[in-house]
Amino acid sequence: MLTRFLAAPLLIAVLAIFMGSGIDALVKAVAPDAGLHHLLAWRFLFGAIIALAVFRARRKPIPSFEATRFHTLRGAVQVAAAFLFFYAVLELPLALATIIGFTAALMVPFVARTLLGERVTPMGLGAALVGFAGAVLAIQGLPEGDTETGNRLYGIIACFLAAFLYALTLVLLRMRATKEDATTIAMFTNVIPALILLPITFGLFGAPNWSDLPIFALFGLMGFAVWYLMTLAYARAPAQQLAPLEYTALIWSGLFGAIFFREFPGWQTWAGAAIIIVACLIVAFESHYATRREAKLPASDIPE
Repeated sequence: MLTRFLAAPLLIAVLAIFMGSGIDALVKAVAPDAGLHHLLAWRFLFGAIIALAVFRARRKPIPSFEATRFHTLRGAVQVAAAFLFFYAVLELPLALATIIGFTAALMVPFVARTLLGERVTPMGLGAALVGFAGAVLAIQGLPEGDTETGNRLYGIIACFLAAFLYALTLVLLRMRATKEDATTIAMFTNVIPALILLPITFGLFGAPNWSDLPIFALFGLMGFAVWYLMTLAYARAPAQQLAPLEYTALIWSGLFGAIFFREFPGWQTWAGAAIIIVACLIVAFESHYATRREAKLPASDIPE
């Protein structure tokens, strides 16, 4: 039965996205008491232990100095993105944080234009503008009985900044994806943030409550599992087929928010989400068909 499951990439991807939404809910539940700084530092430490074990088991070569330097920069951006997003999760309904996070896909073409010189098409620009209009609509949807607060505003700003930094991380990752395998990238993705966060956390905030270590370990295990499952899925199915499944995160975050935190955002949030998702799909498919036009081949002949 396990073999049959591992052969079903769509199910694997949905499980990974479900677990990713579960991580957000876990942070929202645990971070106020455990401390977001401790939660992130120990999450990456446990993730690094697992990733290093896999890296060594597969006998991967020692990365070059160039790769280490590059991933140190990417790791610093990743730490900032993670901290800002999880701060936003604490201040916003889970569904709204997830929706704003979707805007990262709209920012990728502009970051790629700056760093890689890739062209932004008129359709891509239009879709981005529509998507950000949807984001503006989404943040108008206050939960019933809630009011606008300074912390909510900070959460919205932090979430948009996190989306931009995540888009930057994706473009940086694209710059190295052809030079390194997924195991090496996953090792750096966990080890560098751990090396950055642990000294800062211990130096400024001291030791955590040791009774929280099992939660931290679970957090790290779930983070590594999300990466591993998504790697399995994308190795077995075209990216174009799996990408739309990313938006099922909205279903899970909405359910987790309603069940565990009694969060019921207004209709504007869901309408804005629909607009953002449509805009993101337009950007994704426009990129696919732009590749087809440049290659002068039918879409079926272009490898995913």
